[in-house]
Amino acid sequence: MTSLFVESSIYQNSWSTESLRKIFDEKSRIRTWLEILAVLAEVQSKFGLIPKSAGNSIKEFCSQVEIDSELLNDIKEGFEQSGHSMQGLINALAKRGGEDVRNWLYFGATVQDVTDTWFSIALRDAREQFLLDINAICSITKNLMSEHRDTIMPGRTHGQHGLPITFGFKVAGWACELDRHRTRLSQLGNRMDEGQLCGGVGSLSSLDRHGLEIQKEFCNRLGLRDPTISWISSRDVFAEWGQLLVLITGTADRIGHEIYNLQRTEIAELIEITPIETVGSITMPHKQNPEISEHLGTLARVVRHNAAILLEGLVTDHERDGRSWKSEWHVLPLITLVSGKSLELLKLILSNLEVQTLKMKENLEISGEQIFSEGVMLALAKKLGKNQAQKIVYKEAMNARKKRISFKEAVLNNSQISSNLSAEDIDEIFKNENRLGLCTAMVDRVLNKI
Repeated sequence: MTSLFVESSIYQNSWSTESLRKIFDEKSRIRTWLEILAVLAEVQSKFGLIPKSAGNSIKEFCSQVEIDSELLNDIKEGFEQSGHSMQGLINALAKRGGEDVRNWLYFGATVQDVTDTWFSIALRDAREQFLLDINAICSITKNLMSEHRDTIMPGRTHGQHGLPITFGFKVAGWACELDRHRTRLSQLGNRMDEGQLCGGVGSLSSLDRHGLEIQKEFCNRLGLRDPTISWISSRDVFAEWGQLLVLITGTADRIGHEIYNLQRTEIAELIEITPIETVGSITMPHKQNPEISEHLGTLARVVRHNAAILLEGLVTDHERDGRSWKSEWHVLPLITLVSGKSLELLKLILSNLEVQTLKMKENLEISGEQIFSEGVMLALAKKLGKNQAQKIVYKEAMNARKKRISFKEAVLNNSQISSNLSAEDIDEIFKNENRLGLCTAMVDRVLNKI
């Protein structure tokens, strides 16, 4: 149900986490399927749909089935012979169980009753782990914001110096994005955590007159809500889960990409700390490659591409269509595992991020003080109007570049500027702290909110 590298004994830890693999691995999935079948039989026997003794026998049997290689081979063989997704499991269990198991196991249920219910359980458990991870990451960003609330650095637009900001301000933007994902995860639980027990076309006809009562108790015993209506052909909630994972890994990718760029040799404002034994390059020993920040981009691409398959499943034929929910068997585990790894790596890289505060200040000087052009223009605009001020300041900015002099020198030498702004006024403009706008105030607001 997952891709080769996610399952690889060698590479799996780069693509998934151990805790999430425990949810989605084959034996865990079959164990939960057995729990679902046991609950189904127990509830059905309570309402007289199957004999009471059968409910008890099936519950006991399902709890004791050993999921070994022999059982897995029998399930595989039965599936390949029948072409039916669950027939192999039914036959393998019937072979091992008594008369009650052979006669009453899986009574009145369909493939999606088991698999959709399992996905609701699995994704609920995964979502809880994601919330824990995002909570931890938000705490890390909060510490970074506090520590670097006033750490001045270049703010960049279109890859070039724009205006001074603080590193805390940059991190605050990351934190707010993550906080929105935390809210989205919590809200999505109101739509996700529903069981599926519907019968062939969703009408519950196989559950007799007590169908709705059986459905409700079945779902509640599994820690799920009973659905308002059967959702075998409505795949919007799983599609929504996929899109949320696109957003979450997209944020991780955005943060990772920023760290990737800011640790370029010629910028060097951040350093991604890695263990001393990590090999950056086997041909260039001096290199310390940005493995984590780069891999965050790889993982996000996997999620974005595969989540699109879930959108294809929004359109189904009539009351049942295997194209949508069978593709979910591949996509949902894969993107959930990969997203979990993305959060784990984001937590790791932010926990060990080294901020080069002196280099940030040094880089501000590279632009030859042109980063203060906005301040000069705004001050001059009060005397001459914005449009004329912009033209004058732009001309001097270009002049400073051409003559390879500082922008401040060019400003002081311009008679139109010096006749309207005193040397003291200009000195005041060319102070980093005066061009930060409300960066620190916004950091404070985020600190109070997160």
